[in-house]
Amino acid sequence: MATKEFPPPVKWADDRLGIGKIGKKNLRKVFPDHWSFMLGEIALYSFIILILTGIFLTFWFKPSMAEVEYQGSYSLLKGLHMSEAYASTLDLSFDVRGGLLMRQIHHWAAVLFIAAMMVHLLRIFFTGAFRKPRELNWVIGFTMLFLGIIEGFIGYGLPDDLLSGTGLRITQGMIQASPVIGTWLTFFIFGGEFPGDDMVSRFFTIHVLLIPGLILALVTAHLFLVVYHKHTQYPGPGRTEKNVVGYPLMPVYMAKAGGFFFVVFGITALMGALLQINPVWLYGPYNPAEVTAGSQPDWYMGWLEGSVRLMPGFESTFWGITLSWNLIIPALLIPPAFVTLVAAYPFIEGWITGDKREHHLLDRPRNMPTRTGIGAAFITFYGLLWIGGGNDLIATHFGLSLNNVTWFLRFAVFLGPVLAFWVTRRIAISLQRADNERLLHGLESGIIVRTPDGEYYEKHTPISKYEAYSLTARERALPLEIGPETDDNGVRAPHRALKKIRASLSRFYFADSVQKPTAAEIEEAHAHAAHGHEDDHEAVESPVGTVELDEDTTHKVAEH
Repeated sequence: MATKEFPPPVKWADDRLGIGKIGKKNLRKVFPDHWSFMLGEIALYSFIILILTGIFLTFWFKPSMAEVEYQGSYSLLKGLHMSEAYASTLDLSFDVRGGLLMRQIHHWAAVLFIAAMMVHLLRIFFTGAFRKPRELNWVIGFTMLFLGIIEGFIGYGLPDDLLSGTGLRITQGMIQASPVIGTWLTFFIFGGEFPGDDMVSRFFTIHVLLIPGLILALVTAHLFLVVYHKHTQYPGPGRTEKNVVGYPLMPVYMAKAGGFFFVVFGITALMGALLQINPVWLYGPYNPAEVTAGSQPDWYMGWLEGSVRLMPGFESTFWGITLSWNLIIPALLIPPAFVTLVAAYPFIEGWITGDKREHHLLDRPRNMPTRTGIGAAFITFYGLLWIGGGNDLIATHFGLSLNNVTWFLRFAVFLGPVLAFWVTRRIAISLQRADNERLLHGLESGIIVRTPDGEYYEKHTPISKYEAYSLTARERALPLEIGPETDDNGVRAPHRALKKIRASLSRFYFADSVQKPTAAEIEEAHAHAAHGHEDDHEAVESPVGTVELDEDTTHKVAEH
């Protein structure tokens, strides 16, 4: 019946492709509504802006290392010999109408793309959205972040200016430090002795075709899995592991998403128009004999730069082969180990906790203190390396000794994550205890009451049943039990040592975690309050109206 209402072209396509049935099912799919879900949308829209502006730039950029004499509008460089890539970048900036605006929008969108993906992944990590069945989507998202960083770094090197060349020179040193294959790999990437003759043309192909294609494929897979698994949602009244409470994709969510895209695009365009970024004409063309003073990479490469700067310089020679540990450890061992650990975290946590259930309700970070502490440790480790990437600027701006700054960071990068883990974990546990107090005894009203026998007490206002539901909508976190050493036939259980290690890690993971009160504890607490202070049981204002939290309601909420 509905297909008769379609316009003739749509009806023709529907008769052959069945788009009406597919659209009816998927366009009415429900998505929850929360501000933090917009972080992924910002990343998606930034990627779209990158594609649009990148298409514009490819019309005028010339990916060639051929030497030319610059005769463009920028008089300070006129007559200077440079690569065709750098000359075309200057032409884009000064002679192509709207070229500089597009260059800056493209660069700001790249910065925003990576930043949004990072914050989006942090939201997923701290709320446990990576748990079963979304482990694969976590890996896909993290791979997109990794590819985005590589894409940004390669694009940053395409103009062939002195600043980007300095960064590429550092990268070439890292690659060349790889044992056995370093020299061959360097010649393969750069097309000969650095900087080579094919570097820009090869990087250009990777930048505009290979990596964008991979990211686009991963974005498609990521969105498909989001639809297939259904969207996660925060705990709240009416929200369970088996439903989604929100708005349909069409028309509500699509209208909101479309409007938000233009907001992101408008803000990025405003940044491109008003905030200068990467003024390549100030740096001049790349010369291997020169280095830009105070040179810094784009912020997302700062942690790798800091890792190299903080490592003491020492080498070893074996059988005529020199191993530069000052590059192998910070550039070839630590970053891959850190990236692998983060990518594999969902599987590590699942193995430690033994949790095989599907999860569609998100955790509050305070309810998983160890995970939250680990996340804080990761951020601290990354942040300290990132600060190390600018140790020279920190020293000069604050009048400090460069050696003192470097030595402080060398110790802090090991001690800081441990301290951040412990402090964050204790704060999360304290917040758990505060939630239990609210649940059992209500809110402090600030009203002091005196009883006929002279006793003073403070009145507590019961929390609403909606807040009580949200506070109790979580599983009890219990350590993994390894079971008896032998079965009923007296046969020793296999892999006993590994199970003991797993149980020890599980006990550490859930150590000191505050369990939510049982229904009996809530009932006892409210019965005590009702017996001692009968007027405590009163109506309170909630976000959805005036409600009263009685003992029966509390008992039912706690059971749910």
